[in-house]
Amino acid sequence: MIYDIAIIGGGAAGLSAAIYGARGGMNVVVFEDIGYGGQINYTSEVDNYLGISSVSGAELADKMRAHAAKYDCTFKSESIRKIENVSQPVKKLITRKNVYEAKAIILATGAKPRKLGVFGEDELAGAGVSYCATCDGAFYRDKTTVVIGGGNTAFEDALYLAGICKKVYIIHRNTRFRADQTLVNKAYDNPVIEIITDCVIEKIQGEHTVKSIVTKNTVSHRIGVIDTDAVFIAIGRVPESTLYADFASLADDKSIITDEKMQVGIPGLFAAGDVRKTPLRQIITAAADGAVAGAFAVSYINSI
Repeated sequence: MIYDIAIIGGGAAGLSAAIYGARGGMNVVVFEDIGYGGQINYTSEVDNYLGISSVSGAELADKMRAHAAKYDCTFKSESIRKIENVSQPVKKLITRKNVYEAKAIILATGAKPRKLGVFGEDELAGAGVSYCATCDGAFYRDKTTVVIGGGNTAFEDALYLAGICKKVYIIHRNTRFRADQTLVNKAYDNPVIEIITDCVIEKIQGEHTVKSIVTKNTVSHRIGVIDTDAVFIAIGRVPESTLYADFASLADDKSIITDEKMQVGIPGLFAAGDVRKTPLRQIITAAADGAVAGAFAVSYINSI
């Protein structure tokens, strides 16, 4: 069968697009190979989503998935490996086992964690080096952990870890934080958390598990060592756009460039959420992107 709208990615952008597409009378399929909700699942608490003062990331993800399911969207637990005939009226989406067809495609694959790029990061990945505090934090109960970064995710991770760890360090390269001031204030007020600024990581040390990190002060250039059982890296995300590099225009940060209607520049092709070029990557902006993409995908199909 030929679907009206195929959505690649089941995070906030993809599920929002699915709802708007289905409400517009379209036959919608959503492809998600890891878990619906995307990065929401890695957030312990969401307190800045309009209308919901506080909810766990997993609970919000479940609610979004259930909401989309109400509109009889089709969900496929498959990974799209290739897109063909992207400029044709009917486009092909290829997985390992199947080939699907759709009149419009919405790219909503989000972003992956940015790596620190230091010695020991890859070697100790999964053995003390992590990019998700809510996923792996429980392994370090009553232990010492380090969070690297200065944005909301870093401070949210540190506050979450402070509830289960005996000591949490936040390490940031300068004295200015990108995180909301409310989160910064909470971290400074928490006796478990110690914030170290003007500091970068030179090396992550350990044979089979993380044992310590080597730090360098960016002002004095003094080298130091901090003993820790785990390092949580939260320095941003890289758009998951590799699959689209052949036919979509990418910005310097590899995000997809769209217009205000989320159109990529090829008829019937849209992008929404963290994968596209946007000044703010939040759950609420991803959901808004998805709504726009879904609505204009409906308009596109009705016009052909």
